[in-house]
Amino acid sequence: MARISYKDAIMAAIREEMERDSTICLIGIDDPSSLASTTEGLKKQFGKDRIIHTPLSEQGFTGMAIGAAMAGLRPIVEYNGSTLQFVAMEQLVNQAGKGRYRSGGQVNIPLVVRIIGIKDSMSVEQYDNAYSCLLQMGLKVVVPATPAAAKGLVKQAIRDQDPVVIYEPALCSDLIDHVSDEEYMIPLGVAEIKYVGTDLTVVAVGHLVNTACEVAIELESKGISIEVIDPRTLFPLDVKALLKSVQKTGKLVIVDDGSVFCGFASEVAAIISEAGFQYLKAPIKRITRAQIPVPYSQKLVKEVIPQRDEIIKAITSLILIQEI
Repeated sequence: MARISYKDAIMAAIREEMERDSTICLIGIDDPSSLASTTEGLKKQFGKDRIIHTPLSEQGFTGMAIGAAMAGLRPIVEYNGSTLQFVAMEQLVNQAGKGRYRSGGQVNIPLVVRIIGIKDSMSVEQYDNAYSCLLQMGLKVVVPATPAAAKGLVKQAIRDQDPVVIYEPALCSDLIDHVSDEEYMIPLGVAEIKYVGTDLTVVAVGHLVNTACEVAIELESKGISIEVIDPRTLFPLDVKALLKSVQKTGKLVIVDDGSVFCGFASEVAAIISEAGFQYLKAPIKRITRAQIPVPYSQKLVKEVIPQRDEIIKAITSLILIQEI
């Protein structure tokens, strides 16, 4: 076991996979703030034939990567910010996402798309967490919350036969934790119970998993037992794990730094309402972003994205409800 950062865990996964499989390549822009900054060491090790820099065109290098995948390679591309996926939605959704179906199962497209979150104040269009758009199109979407999860999920995504989009939350990038040096992978579609509890279930996504665990520890000292679940893969979703937890606790809070309207939290609430209504002892609560663009000011950002105090307030209000 070694203590490494979230970012280093991802790069370790990519390096190990590239050493294992010569068909894996990285394709993206030659920009010191983006692909080059995370792959500088890889370029020295694997050469320009496998670390391929392109002009600044997400539409162009995504299309190039899809063609490479259809030809037998396993490309990895990177978007420096979630909103850049919109530039290449035609390639992601229609070409990559529907390629196997359109070919009658004759063509696999083993493409990995890394979408790296922006941490510092930038323009308003850089702050979106737009994975719900891809979920609606049936693309596999992964959101690792810890360095250990990041390494295992990235390795599994690279070996998958379908396109996999990996969202890397900005607030996870500096996390440091123990990561195994041994070979391991985390299957897609399998959730993890991060904290065991009996009074209420919290389903959290990305960096908010770590916040929810901190809240669970704090509330445990006050006699409130919280179970925290990290879905890890948003699609396919481990519905059985969520239902099993809600069956035990009877109460559910969903915490997601995404849209409240037509977002991931809304889908989880709908699934539990349809398949597990008989287990619920109180209404489901969603803690998400406000339905407005995220402001440039960091002070105002805190008024829009989910905060620790909101989670505590939602949990304590549900705990007071005895039964619907």
